[in-house]
Amino acid sequence: MSLSSNKALPQPEPPPAVPDGNRLFPVFLKLEQLHVLLVGGGAVGHEKLSAMLANSPNAAITVVATWFGAELRALAARHPAVQLREHPYDPTTLVGHDLVIVATDDKALNLQIKADANRQRLLCNVADTPAACDFYLGSIVQKGDLKIAISTNGKSPTIAKRLREMLTHSLPDELHDVLQRMAQIREKVGGDFAHKVKSLNAVTAELTGGPAYESPAAARWRKIATGALLAFAAMLVFNILSYYFTLEQVWNAASNAETFWLFVAIGFGAQLIDGLLGMGYGVVTAISLMSLNIAPAAVSASIHTAEMFASGASGYHHYRFGNVNKRLFKALLIPGVLGAIAGAYLLSKFGETYAGYVKPFLAAYLLLLGIRIISKAFAKPGPRKKHKKLGILAAAGGFLDSFGGGGWGPLVTSTLIAGGRTPQYVIGSVSVTEFFVTFASAVTFFATLGISHWQIILGLIIGGVAAAPLAARLAGRLPVRWMFVGVGLMVIVWSLWALRKVFM
Repeated sequence: MSLSSNKALPQPEPPPAVPDGNRLFPVFLKLEQLHVLLVGGGAVGHEKLSAMLANSPNAAITVVATWFGAELRALAARHPAVQLREHPYDPTTLVGHDLVIVATDDKALNLQIKADANRQRLLCNVADTPAACDFYLGSIVQKGDLKIAISTNGKSPTIAKRLREMLTHSLPDELHDVLQRMAQIREKVGGDFAHKVKSLNAVTAELTGGPAYESPAAARWRKIATGALLAFAAMLVFNILSYYFTLEQVWNAASNAETFWLFVAIGFGAQLIDGLLGMGYGVVTAISLMSLNIAPAAVSASIHTAEMFASGASGYHHYRFGNVNKRLFKALLIPGVLGAIAGAYLLSKFGETYAGYVKPFLAAYLLLLGIRIISKAFAKPGPRKKHKKLGILAAAGGFLDSFGGGGWGPLVTSTLIAGGRTPQYVIGSVSVTEFFVTFASAVTFFATLGISHWQIILGLIIGGVAAAPLAARLAGRLPVRWMFVGVGLMVIVWSLWALRKVFM
């Protein structure tokens, strides 16, 4: 083409204007592949060294200073790649390093080191002097392989720290597990680019409150397994009940008994509350049934027999919507089951004989639960506390749930949430575990008391199973403070009423 052609060549589009504000370019460095020079051995030097080693424990860092603080020496002793050189700074010290961080209390020396580093084309950070920095060390939020760096462009380290604390508390630890699976999923996803994008969007939908991802094959086999399990359970229940009741008796009781539909409503309301708050089924059902002057052992037996079905449905839907932390579930399972068996056995043996003592005890126990539930509504979220004795917590929850007719959720769920765990995953995991806890309790009651008050059981089952999918879908998505308050006040009022009858 002739350069003298009158035909205009297409002109490249101008680069987009850079908006005002933070113009820093974020970069994550593989620090363990670089050599870092840190000048300064005091408190600020220790802070900078700690920040680097917290993110890159094996980084090769040379620290130069005329003296070293005790904390810095102790930190360096735990990291073999850190070298301490006790001598004054000299420009030749820069040789062989890729990054320079200056943290002395001599401002003139700091600026001299910065100038020397620039002459050797080395990037330099000068502590507490943003104008002299080529880069900043941002506040870091880390959840396993997920790492977020926060920068305020050197304006306010305090705000960066507060944002770090907020994000650390808000982001669930389960993000680490999601990231571990993403690489495997990405390799297995076939098809063209558009199909891969669509599949990965489905995988990550649960991070924004959507349903957990299932491959087509897994979904198909889940449906087959679920159908087979439900068919087997229905056949088993039908065969057991046929030895005790005829279909005509069941229909007459369901259609003629006015209280039957009251039991259905109690089961629906209790399961809806339990699915939303992760607690409340046993407490709400217990106070409702005990208000009808039903014996404590029969109340607890009826609750756990019905709750076995309701919690099974609830656990299934929580698993379906991706609300279950498998490690937490495994830690709670065995201790919770053993505690439930012990509580059911003691109540069945002594509940009738010592009913005059058991009822006031249960009323006082439920009063404390009501106060705890209300306190949860106004408790401020604190830093996460790692519970090292989950087994003891689960065993206590299982025992009190069987013996008192409720308490698994208020004790276990509220304790874990108060420790900083993500409510959505706590509620889901505790709900799945609750199925096995209630199953163990119900079997123990069957062995000691037999099947009693089957009208109550049937009504609670129908109401609970009907409410389970709605509660699971809404879990973690509704503001529940006033629900906590309402349930807590209801429990407290009933407990005070029951205690008044004892002492008057």
